[in-house]
Amino acid sequence: MNKSELIDAVAAKSGLTKADTDRAFKAFVECISEALAKNDQVALVGFGTFLVRERQERSGRNPRTGESIQIASAKIPAFKAGKALKDAVN
Repeated sequence: MNKSELIDAVAAKSGLTKADTDRAFKAFVECISEALAKNDQVALVGFGTFLVRERQERSGRNPRTGESIQIASAKIPAFKAGKALKDAVN
């Protein structure tokens, strides 16, 4: 399911117009992105938690030259599924 299919499905279930659903979806994504940028978690009980994980600095290898390189540490967005979502999938 892509973004437009998701918006169509949510609009059909909620009774909202596709335009309203699209604006709500964009606001939802923007709010989550802003919270993660501040290193906050967004917990949706039963669905899951959006969070930021720290990836440690590590050494790697350049595939083109075979030369060893240092890969810097980074903050990575992650999602941890909640119990209700896991149960719905299984």
